[in-house]
Amino acid sequence: MQLAELCTDPVVLSCAFLCLLLHLALRSSSGRGRGRLPPGPPGLPILGALPLVGPAPHAGLAALARRYGPIMYLRMGTAGVVVASSPAAARTFLKALDARYANRPAVASAADITYGCQNMVFANYGPRWKLMRKLASVHLLGARALADWACVRREEAGYLLRGVAEAAAAGRPVVVPEVLVCALANIVGQITVSRRVFDAQGDESNSYKDMIVSLLTGAGLFNISDFVPALARLDLQGVQAKLRRIHCQFDGLITKLLAEHAATAADRARRGRQDFVDRLRASMDAGADDESGETITEVNIKGLIFDMFTAGTDTSSIIVEWAMAEMLKNPSVMARAQEELDRVVGRGRRLEESDLPALPYLQAVCKEAMRLHPSTPLSLPHFSFDACDDVEGYRVPANTRLLVNIWAIGRDPATWEAPLEFRPERFLPGGAAEKVDPLGNYFELIPFGAGRRICAGKLAGMVFVQYFLGTLLHAFEWRLPDGEEKLDMGETFGLALPKAVPLRAVVTPRLVPEAYA
Repeated sequence: MQLAELCTDPVVLSCAFLCLLLHLALRSSSGRGRGRLPPGPPGLPILGALPLVGPAPHAGLAALARRYGPIMYLRMGTAGVVVASSPAAARTFLKALDARYANRPAVASAADITYGCQNMVFANYGPRWKLMRKLASVHLLGARALADWACVRREEAGYLLRGVAEAAAAGRPVVVPEVLVCALANIVGQITVSRRVFDAQGDESNSYKDMIVSLLTGAGLFNISDFVPALARLDLQGVQAKLRRIHCQFDGLITKLLAEHAATAADRARRGRQDFVDRLRASMDAGADDESGETITEVNIKGLIFDMFTAGTDTSSIIVEWAMAEMLKNPSVMARAQEELDRVVGRGRRLEESDLPALPYLQAVCKEAMRLHPSTPLSLPHFSFDACDDVEGYRVPANTRLLVNIWAIGRDPATWEAPLEFRPERFLPGGAAEKVDPLGNYFELIPFGAGRRICAGKLAGMVFVQYFLGTLLHAFEWRLPDGEEKLDMGETFGLALPKAVPLRAVVTPRLVPEAYA
């Protein structure tokens, strides 16, 4: 059911009297005499501005920001939401006010899929979150851990190459997100629980991919239950029921993997090999952390595995897919990237991660894809329990959610020349964005967010995107299937932003046969 239809739905109207009273009370208590709210649309009774954001909230909020400004305040149901839509506005909230907005709002959608927010991504800022973040960084996502697991990425890139080469030999189009998600899920599986999740890309891995897409799409919807809690029991859009079903599927997968992992603990101990879960369990068995005094639980371990499989597979594959789609639209970009790969790597071997620093144009292509098609279009919501009295001259009330419109920032014409054009050259030496990197230091390009809650996997994400995009470009020629002259570039909004129509392409090997062995 669309939000606009909910405004006249008799069930909503019959259940909304208390919400209306609360809405009016909150509006009154915002206190004009205590400071001026940022500008924003007046909205409707009960639902506020919810119907105004439309089916693609990142684009709807960007359109509203063009009218009301880069710092915008909206009343959505009973919740106050402030939206930052420019680099300067993002810097204000994620740097100057970073500590105040480091929490997450309590929303039903997140709780339903993350074991009651016992994971790292949706946990509130505090000692337990800091411990989970520390463990993930030291043992899985930091620079040293990434180097330790490079052999796993190389192995899975080999499986990917052979699978795509087999499709080429059989004359079958390659569905780009399907082969990527299979490879990335196997990487996550090996480094977390010491096993490949899928033997090969096929029905099982495709079902997993569909589950991830449905989960991230559903969790990213502007669910009326999250903004009007009194209506949560009704689940008017069916979002919570769907997410609970998917969570049960995902929990079944995680539970099975952890049970198999426990059964092989003795073998790993004999070989002296520890994976991420082994190290998490060792931390749990050791008791309270010396610095925080906190410990993690079995539920936290499940939550962390959930984070790795969701954020570690679909988000990276989305960027690679968008980059490939843009290059199919812009053949000169693909030709230049392949020329660089041939010059640096040659056609006698496959791409190695050690080659990546010598490939500035490939890096620029990745940055441009992250700018134009960020995998997380709206930052995961931040939350402040406290009022902020001086936000660029405005007062933001306590208990306000913060959304940073990363998608709008990447397309801001005040920041980017020809923002809707795919121009990797802007990131090359001499380009306007030569020094801009996507790791949270330059607010013009923040695909991983910024500040305390920046994505813990930002380094891993960069390696995944560059290595797997480079591998596919280097090893194969790409073209659209016969009869598909126009590429559909539509989006599907959610926590992530995949292509609405998955990218299909026909490939031809371009390396010596031994490179695919």
